[in-house]
This record gives sequence, structure tokens and C-alpha cells, in this order.
Amino acid sequence: MSSERRAPLDRRRVADTALRLLNEVGLDGLTLRAIAGELDVKAPALYWHFKDKQALLDEMATEMMRRMSADLTARPAGDWRETLRLMMGGLREHLLGYRDGAKVYAGTRFTDLSYAEPMEASLRVLTDAGFTPAAAARAWFTAYSYTIGYVIEEQAMGPDPATGAEGYDLDARGERLAAQPLAAQAGYEMFQDHRAGFEAGLDAVVEGIAHTLRGR
Repeated sequence: MSSERRAPLDRRRVADTALRLLNEVGLDGLTLRAIAGELDVKAPALYWHFKDKQALLDEMATEMMRRMSADLTARPAGDWRETLRLMMGGLREHLLGYRDGAKVYAGTRFTDLSYAEPMEASLRVLTDAGFTPAAAARAWFTAYSYTIGYVIEEQAMGPDPATGAEGYDLDARGERLAAQPLAAQAGYEMFQDHRAGFEAGLDAVVEGIAHTLRGR
């Protein structure tokens, strides 16, 4: 008989496996049964560690944060505008590393404090620049919410990294909207060059923060 020992089943191992499987099947296809199959255990074994799928998603989001924490903590650059751009750009890059990454990440509750240092570093730059603690929190959360929402839409529009399916056919969309030429043309701005679109929108958010929150 083989003497090879299998690694013990714990929350971290389950989350690692779930994130790997996520890239293959997407969030809709990610089931506890599928994860159990990857781990070569029965599905009920996972319930010792997670009471339901939401609890697993919380741990997956926490593992994503653990992986990006050191990078995000190192990004504050002194100037508060540049810090927000770097932090949110880094968050976007990391979320794009997982299929449906932003959907997994949004609305979850972290299971440890790995998020705290990057957040503290950002808030410190903002308060040092003259934001009150309340305004700094609102500024950070506004940029963060924009980033999560943008990436959810970006990943939903394709192309799909698993199937290779392309995103919108903008010419076909334009034909359907021939009677609404402004809406038709808007598609070429919104659904192409997602990175440039993200950065343009983030610039607008940052400048809005400067005008409405700094020194409040």
C-alpha cells in the first residue's frame, strides 16, 4: 500500500483549491461538490470548515487579499492622488487575475486582518494630506467601490478567459442602436480598452474627491 500522506484538509487548502477551480469554471460553476472532487473528499467534509458557500466565498476573498496585501501596502507614494490611483489600480490588477474575481470579492466579509495594513496605509496618506478621518474613509471607500464595480462589469463583458468567448460585437450593437447614434457611439468608448477606461474614470473620481472631501 502507498505510504503517501495527503495534506490535511483546512480552510486555507480549501480556499486555494476553490480559487484554482474558479479560473476553470467561473463563479456559477463553483460548487462545494466540485471543490470536494478536486480535493478527493466527500462534500460533507467541507461543512466542517464552511457552513455554506457564502462562508467559503468569504475565505476565498480573504485569501485573495492575503496574496495582494504586501503589494498594496507597498504602493502608497506620498501624494494622495497618486496613492489612490496606485492602490486601486493594484486592486484591479489582482482581481483580474481570477475569473469572476470581482464578483467573488464584492460583498464578502474578511476572516482575518490581512486587509488592515493596506487600508491603514492609504488612510494615513489621506489624513496626512489634510483629510479628516471621516473624509479619508469616504474618499477611500468611494474609490474602492468604483474599482470593484468597474471590474465586475469588465469581467462580465468578456472576453471569457476560460472559453475564449469574445465580448460585445460593437458593430452589431451599433446597428441595433442606429436610431440612437449617441448611445451607439458610446459603446466604443465604454467597451474597448478597459484599462484606459478604468484610469479615466478613476481620474474623475479622484478629482471629485479633491473638490468635495478634502478639507471638509
